[in-house]
Amino acid sequence: MVKSNGQIKEGTGVGIPTMDPSKTYVNPGVEGQMEIYGYRLNKIKRAVTWVFIILTVGFLRLIFYWKPDWYIKCTRDPVSLAQAETVLLLDQYKRWLVSQVRLTTQDGEPFDPRHHTLTSSHYSQTRDTPAASNSQLGEESCLRYFVSKKVKYLWVKNKAAFERQQGLESNHPCSYFHEAKGLSQKDKERRRVSYGFNSIRVHVKPILVLLITEILNPFYVFQLFSVILWYFDEYYYYASAIIVMSAISITATIYQTRTMQRALKETIHSEEIVGVCQGKNDFADVPSDLLVPGDIIEIPRQGCVMQVDAVLITGNCIVNESMLTGESVPVTKTPLPNPQLSTNKEVMFNIKQHSRHVLFCGTKVIQTRYYGSEKVKAVVIRTGFMTSKGELVRSIMYPKPVDFKFTQDSYKFIGVLALISAIGMLYTLIIMVQRGDSAGHVVLRVLDLVTIVVPPALPAAMTIGIVFAQSRLKDRLVYCISPSSINVTGSINVVCFDKTGTLTEDGLDMWGVVPTYGQESNNTFQAPEHDPSLLPKGPLSAAMATCHSLTIIEGVISGDPLDLKMFESTKWDLEEPGEDASKFDVFSPTVVRPKTSDNKRISASFDSPDNIPYEIGIVRQFTFSSSLQRMSVITRTLGSTHFDLYTKGAPEMVASLCRQETVPVDFHDVLMQYTQQGYRVIAVAYKPLPKMSLVKVQRAQREQMENDLIFLGLLVMENRLKQETSPVIRQLRDADLRTIMVTGDNMLTALSVARDCEMIDPNDKVILVTVVPPIGKQNAQIEWTYAEDTKSKVEEIHTKQMETYSLEIEEGNEHFHFAITGKSWGLIRQYYPDIIPKLVVRGTVFARMSPEQKSQLVEALQEVGYYVGMCGDGANDCGALKTAHAGVSLSEAEASVASPFTSKEPNITCIPAVIKEGRAALVTSFGIFKYMATYSLCQFISVLLLYWIGANLTDFQFLYIDLALLTTLSITYGRTGAYPKLVRERPPVSLISTAPIMSLFIQMSAMLAVQVGTWFYVKEQPWFEPFVPNEDDEYASDEENAVFIVSAFQYITLAIIYSKGSPYRKSIFSNYWFLANLIVLTAVTVWLTVYPLQFIIDFMELQPPPSIPFRLILLGIAVANFFICFLLETFLIDTNLIRQKCQNALQRCMNRDDRYHYEAVEEEIAELPQWPPVKSSQSIVDLLRIESSPGVVDVDDISPTTVLTPLSDSTQLISPKSPEPDSGYSGTASLVSPNSGSSNPNAILPDHPVEGNVVPLLSSQEPTDLVDTYPVPIDRTIRNEQLHQMSNLTTHNNVPLLQLGHSATQL
Repeated sequence: MVKSNGQIKEGTGVGIPTMDPSKTYVNPGVEGQMEIYGYRLNKIKRAVTWVFIILTVGFLRLIFYWKPDWYIKCTRDPVSLAQAETVLLLDQYKRWLVSQVRLTTQDGEPFDPRHHTLTSSHYSQTRDTPAASNSQLGEESCLRYFVSKKVKYLWVKNKAAFERQQGLESNHPCSYFHEAKGLSQKDKERRRVSYGFNSIRVHVKPILVLLITEILNPFYVFQLFSVILWYFDEYYYYASAIIVMSAISITATIYQTRTMQRALKETIHSEEIVGVCQGKNDFADVPSDLLVPGDIIEIPRQGCVMQVDAVLITGNCIVNESMLTGESVPVTKTPLPNPQLSTNKEVMFNIKQHSRHVLFCGTKVIQTRYYGSEKVKAVVIRTGFMTSKGELVRSIMYPKPVDFKFTQDSYKFIGVLALISAIGMLYTLIIMVQRGDSAGHVVLRVLDLVTIVVPPALPAAMTIGIVFAQSRLKDRLVYCISPSSINVTGSINVVCFDKTGTLTEDGLDMWGVVPTYGQESNNTFQAPEHDPSLLPKGPLSAAMATCHSLTIIEGVISGDPLDLKMFESTKWDLEEPGEDASKFDVFSPTVVRPKTSDNKRISASFDSPDNIPYEIGIVRQFTFSSSLQRMSVITRTLGSTHFDLYTKGAPEMVASLCRQETVPVDFHDVLMQYTQQGYRVIAVAYKPLPKMSLVKVQRAQREQMENDLIFLGLLVMENRLKQETSPVIRQLRDADLRTIMVTGDNMLTALSVARDCEMIDPNDKVILVTVVPPIGKQNAQIEWTYAEDTKSKVEEIHTKQMETYSLEIEEGNEHFHFAITGKSWGLIRQYYPDIIPKLVVRGTVFARMSPEQKSQLVEALQEVGYYVGMCGDGANDCGALKTAHAGVSLSEAEASVASPFTSKEPNITCIPAVIKEGRAALVTSFGIFKYMATYSLCQFISVLLLYWIGANLTDFQFLYIDLALLTTLSITYGRTGAYPKLVRERPPVSLISTAPIMSLFIQMSAMLAVQVGTWFYVKEQPWFEPFVPNEDDEYASDEENAVFIVSAFQYITLAIIYSKGSPYRKSIFSNYWFLANLIVLTAVTVWLTVYPLQFIIDFMELQPPPSIPFRLILLGIAVANFFICFLLETFLIDTNLIRQKCQNALQRCMNRDDRYHYEAVEEEIAELPQWPPVKSSQSIVDLLRIESSPGVVDVDDISPTTVLTPLSDSTQLISPKSPEPDSGYSGTASLVSPNSGSSNPNAILPDHPVEGNVVPLLSSQEPTDLVDTYPVPIDRTIRNEQLHQMSNLTTHNNVPLLQLGHSATQL
């Protein structure tokens, strides 16, 4: 068993950065943690700064625009937060944010302390937290706050800190909401000042703002500088061409940005008229924008889309929460209980524990149900961006920045080019000053070198491949709203998949029913029945027809898809008398009956007359709870003399509630047989209630009813894989791309699907990682067990040091996968963050993951160096889709707004297509970047050679090179399509690596040698005449002509050798436009070399050699240059062996390890055959059951906030396994009834203050479900010494206590 030191570790590779005690933070210790620094304006510093801005003609202000934190530091003094007028925030991604501190009065008027005298009352001394409402503020108080990323942070004077504003979701007891009477108009106005308007508004930036923002991009600023310089130099044509290309690029970018912002706004923004309580029972219609926390609103009978987060206090609601969970399953919301009425004890409201009573913003209320004329009412607890929907929108608007290495390296490489240009500028300055050139001419020539070495057309050229890839993806019904993400997809080496709706079909199908023989002893299962409608009338068929939460909405049976499939398989009818909204008033609102004509009852089964129609009424329903793992209904059959209880749920849970003699002896074997094949299995049980009246049935507690059941059988459901899933997963794995499943479904189903779709090979081991939370002073513990063989333990290895345990992997099966649940993931992030890199490197199945945890997993994969793709289809995948390097949505709802890619085909065949196009676009961008770099360096060499004699290329020669050669080749170059097959080798993502640097160095050496050699060769010709500088800038000469002709061929050569084909792009011969362009340009350049016409000579200012043979020699030099460069690129640079040797030599020289973190982790795992350290004695089923069981208790984990509900004196505590010697704990504890011999998992120990180790018993009133229905139940154990100390105690403060024996082993 691995043991932690009990401390929460942060900032060790993943999660929240470690906090520095010397710094101040907002959101300390939670997601969104930021450093905060206060500043106050210094007028002198501001004046000096603006003097420098004016002296630099605004360039310094432009630098401050790119670096806003520099501007704050140059114009303001650092002060304490209490005195700050401006705050600087440094987020966990090392981005600086600037926010202004504002002061407003209680009436919402801006308050300027420089013109008023501040009193002590200005800073809300009456409150300790920002969750307090404005009604608590004094009459003279002021609200001091700042806003960052749509979140308001309020100043809390007593803490001398800014804290995130909260609604009413914390620090309020449940009774507070029941006692709420509505707000007065004055209170509403005050709260509106504090909380703002209830609006999740996505601002669509004006076109002018977007235009200015785009123009101020460093690339476009440099282009603007270049264009101005060219106009001064009378280089009008190419300058105009650059303006046109840049205008097209900027227009396209602005259009895409506006389209995306509009789509987000239209998807997110909504407004409704809401009935708000004005006092007593008086309701008035107001716009939803005016709602504030504390308002009591009416939920209309016909339903609505929630505009706030609100707690339901009267009536029931049927809600579609697909916006949160991704599952379009109606969920029943019930009123928040008021424990104070029954126990006189307060229970603090917790939005996670009481989520089944909360209506979340963005969810759709389908229908309301109420008693008589009573309204369905709810209390608003959160508004605007504080709501669940607001948090989703914030994650879309402010995603984690994706730092793509290619982009980073391109900036570095441009810096290197700028350094080279600086050397050239110094060279030019020296020789021109020595020649006595005019100052203006020197300045133009010197600055012109910058535009030659750093080509202004580079940004436009870099997008060419992306544009064509986007077009090809659109042809395959994959739409991209973030073109910059296409290049990133080319580097993806891990793809995470949601399961339901992505890998598998959306719903479940009924595979069959496995009934029991019903014997009192040695009971076994019968053969499966694949058509449940053929089952004989009896308890099993009645259970399938009644044990559900289906309802009729607008004439259509609606509800959980599993319930729907189960009911439809029986071929029964369902009726609900009365109107939908008044079903509380009907004694038996739901009636079911067989569809067959023979609708008579079987008297032998139910002791009723034969002439009465066989109809069953559902009298009461105990709704399904993921923490209880079951649901139940109480029914009455027409003509029957008693009620019946039917229960369905998790097989182990239902079996534990049944009389053991009714559970088949082969229960576990049959169950594992189906679960290991990927079927979803549900157990069904029932019991007659012969001595209960209707009044008792309605008042009975759930715990009293769900015991002593009779086991009926198993329902087997299957979730079919989509037919495209397995081939795609196989294709990705063949290309050495990791595939990971991250799902909200249960672990057994996820493991089976992973095997079925070949995500896990048949011979690979799967190790389940389970975490036991800390128990008092005992630290959190990790357990590891094989998922395949539920009987075998992982080998334990003891060392001589502190007791440790290790896992020994079988030889021949060294590759293993980790499988982990969301609950264990959360505990590992909290207590063992150091092992997360190992988990994500070998983790393949992540089950029961909440939306937030999916995002955390993606971030953890990115932390170890993976480039992560995410494919999902629901709103619950939005965070992960946005966080991933490339998110692909299979839905056109909210997920499509959050992800860069949206596929119109709802299957994962889009993933290989996106990756192939991404690889093609990335290689194209690499090729174009290298082409542009070598083009600029080639032209740089040409210009420096000509500057030596005082000459230069003419304007039209520049135009031919820049427009005819460079521009057309760059555009057609990008049209080459993606290679049809995914290969194992991934394309390079770094420009500053061995291959690109070797390529640029070798090619430029060849180009330099050819140009310089031709330069000197021309001078040796008998007809050569040296160039004579002149005032008319007539540059035509033999040297200039030779340099122009040779360099023109070099640009064509570079385009060909950098146009790589397989394995990432198709052959150059498949790109007909590029091929035709090459042929035309080569022919034109040959014509200019051999025999140009006179008007061309005059137009381009050429001076062809008088010797025709020498012109042919120039052609020969160009051909030789091409073959030399082609051979060097193909057989030297593209050879893996040579490239790898050079890379290894470089690493040795620089003493640097260029491996990714995940490669080092993988190597570390391979070198540690005895890792992970484990201690396991339970099967996967037992572990998963313990992990999700609500009946496991922790004696030491106690708090004073939970209501006590005593159980009967006959309740006892048992344990399913004996304690291990000296282990310090007795195993898993649960409560059972002594008469039934079965555990009652609904009875739990609360967090409650006790003396010593005396623990009152209570039964849970409310299951603890998360918002997204993914359970994070309690998992605790009781230690032996605590059991012994409690053994003889019977009562404490008049509350029944645990009745225990003296020996823990007796448990």
